[in-house]
Amino acid sequence: MAVYRVTLIPGDGTGPEIVEATRRVLEATGVAFDWDVQEAGIDVYEKLGTPMPESVFESIRRNKVALKGPITTPLGKGFRSVNVALRKELELYACLRPCKSYKGVRSRYQDVDLVIVRENMEDLYAGVEFQKDSEGARRLIALAQETGAGRIVEDSAISIKSISVSGTRRIVKWAFEHARANKRRKVTAVHKANILKYTDGLFLEVASEVASQYPDIEFDDRIVDNMCMQLVQKPEQYDVLVLPNLFGDILSDLCAGLVGGLGVAPGANFGAGDVAVFEPTHGSAPKYAGQNRVNPSATILSGVLMLRHLGEREAADRLERAFASVVAEGWYVTYDMKPSADDPTAVGTSQFADAIISRMMEI
Repeated sequence: MAVYRVTLIPGDGTGPEIVEATRRVLEATGVAFDWDVQEAGIDVYEKLGTPMPESVFESIRRNKVALKGPITTPLGKGFRSVNVALRKELELYACLRPCKSYKGVRSRYQDVDLVIVRENMEDLYAGVEFQKDSEGARRLIALAQETGAGRIVEDSAISIKSISVSGTRRIVKWAFEHARANKRRKVTAVHKANILKYTDGLFLEVASEVASQYPDIEFDDRIVDNMCMQLVQKPEQYDVLVLPNLFGDILSDLCAGLVGGLGVAPGANFGAGDVAVFEPTHGSAPKYAGQNRVNPSATILSGVLMLRHLGEREAADRLERAFASVVAEGWYVTYDMKPSADDPTAVGTSQFADAIISRMMEI
């Protein structure tokens, strides 16, 4: 039997509790893991001056697969985002955000099953910025005027939006390969090419070229503002969405809202060298730390994604069915999944995991 060496990052705040619940659920599938536990987060920052020590990156590079809990970014400490640092350091260029309805999760919508594929490395989130009145800002303002590109007000701060042929081709191909591997029917490229004719125009042009290599999968495109309206009105018409970085960030949260929120929204980031990091998409909620109260669903569902990535599809499907059954039944779930948050029958993080493990034994 295969034993999978996986980097396990408990994180901080409520991270250790939900990661422990997920670890127990994953082990209960019968798949064998050798966990390489790596500490990161606020407590590590206090000791080492960084929330993400190099040893964490080395472990992920070595093991290729990681399961990560939420990590708080220290405020006012010179860190933009721990998650952004992780993606850049490991070149995790593809962000996968499935958004799927589960009976028992409160939502205005039913039967939503969308997949967001977000490019992680380019666009405005590349972080190429120039402070107001800096030499770089002044030079760019002058360059825009000299070349006739447009006028930029002198007291502006400037961020650079860059989209490349290679980056676009890579992410769109990844989206189509994911669609094909998971028997999805359609890929939709989302953009603002009607206004951003050079950057998003290039994204759409390259996406269309890549789509021609996948005649078995339907392809279309939508302007991002129209896409937001379409998702609210008729999400059932869409399947896999592939987007540049900024739009992907926004629409992935919008789609999570369609299925009940970030508490049930799993995530994964894939990168160069076959590295994959699986994680929930919500924050660390430090005020609830140690209370055995928070919902571990997003982390458990991220674990389902990890099982599928490892080729353990039967175990992944069994775990997802058990999760869906427990949630639909509505008895052994955390307070946020009850009709009322003060419902005395709500269970804790650990007990929710226990219920899923028991249900797996029955399936």
